[in-house]
Amino acid sequence: MPKKLNIALLIMAAGTSSRMKAIKQLLPWGDSTFIGNAIKNAKNSKATKILTVLGAYDQEIKKVTDFLGTESILNPNWELGLGNSIAYGTKHLLEQDADYDGILVMLADQPLLDMQYLNRLIDNFSNSKHSIVATKYDYRVGVPAIFGKVHFKALLELNSDYGAREIIKTQQNDVMGISADGKELDIDTLEEYERVKKSLL
Repeated sequence: MPKKLNIALLIMAAGTSSRMKAIKQLLPWGDSTFIGNAIKNAKNSKATKILTVLGAYDQEIKKVTDFLGTESILNPNWELGLGNSIAYGTKHLLEQDADYDGILVMLADQPLLDMQYLNRLIDNFSNSKHSIVATKYDYRVGVPAIFGKVHFKALLELNSDYGAREIIKTQQNDVMGISADGKELDIDTLEEYERVKKSLL
């Protein structure tokens, strides 16, 4: 049995999704929305705490999204980019509980990544010596990714639009890459959204 770790899960949902020309977080997905789907998968995973970082459209999102059993915060500086929002979320988490073993960072716009995949990341992190377990892409690894305690300071210092990618890049030896079998797709345009929805019918 893998040991039970204290893993916080950060859902990044602060961006303005300018390429989408719609509120991406609220695009319909199944019987929910992108953000509702992300929260549901997070709640069903082995993570012990779930925090959603909001920014653009936070009022619209809060009106129609059920955050029950989880927490959401507004990053007032969300326009500074993903890295800033990750740092803001990390700071909030650590102020409440400094004893997390790892922080799992995921995006609200990767709707194919399900609870099983999140648990696969958590199980691999629990059973390995690697301090980062990240998702494999064609030419890189990225989020969803779990960052162990030794990287919390780096997460707190992020302040660019690159998010956690920079930490992963500089810590290659500490990284275990996990394949998401094509589910890692993040959706940036309405064309992609329609195409992915069609492919699932």
